Amino acid sequence: MRRGAGPVLAGLAAVAGLAVALEMAVAAGLIGGFVVAPPTAIAGAMPKLLFEEGVGRAFLVTFASTFSASALAALVGIPAGYLLYRHAWLGRAYENWIAALFSAPLILLYPMFLVIFGRSPAVCVAMGFLVGVIPVILKTREGFLGARPVLVNVARSFGAGEAEILRKVLLPAARPAIFTGLRLCLIYAMINVVGIEFLANLGGLGFLVGEMFDRYDIPAMYAALICLVLTSTLFYALTGRAERWLGGR
Repeated sequence: MRRGAGPVLAGLAAVAGLAVALEMAVAAGLIGGFVVAPPTAIAGAMPKLLFEEGVGRAFLVTFASTFSASALAALVGIPAGYLLYRHAWLGRAYENWIAALFSAPLILLYPMFLVIFGRSPAVCVAMGFLVGVIPVILKTREGFLGARPVLVNVARSFGAGEAEILRKVLLPAARPAIFTGLRLCLIYAMINVVGIEFLANLGGLGFLVGEMFDRYDIPAMYAALICLVLTSTLFYALTGRAERWLGGR
């Protein structure tokens, strides 16, 4: 337990030290309070977000959109990655095109999705899926390609079918790469979901950040940003827990 608590305590100590340094810098006038709110003011704005601005509801909207987009990306991306691995010519033909999309600013397509889905959370889900499915496909294929061929050949020599080889050999070997893809998926999906919420005023934490900025309530804006960071941390912890659970089965 001490080994597990040590890194957590060290991280909290670093955050506390940074908060103290920032508070002192703002108080000394080294950083303008109109640009960066002092941590005490940010902490004081948290109750306002909780009881007046509906940050809990905003969190649920952002969480639901990001989770839905990531779940769809996993349902589509993992089979697609396996397909690119199973048929090598497909992988050679399409991997570079898919990778090129990863660096494209796909968020700029949001006006088209607004026309298709209207002003609804479906726009956030669709945009999150579009960017999230790419790393899932690429990392899934990479994970399957990294499986040792000798293991596949041994399983096949014992009469295992393709479905059994996939379940007992390929998926366990590819699991670390697949979960890396899922983590990247969550990161990029959430970035796009929050960005669309901010740009199109579709609710959620992104809208809340924009609303606080429009009111020039700087402490509340930073408090909303901290809620975004905590949401991202929650997603990261959930994927880590899921990977450990699957690894123990």
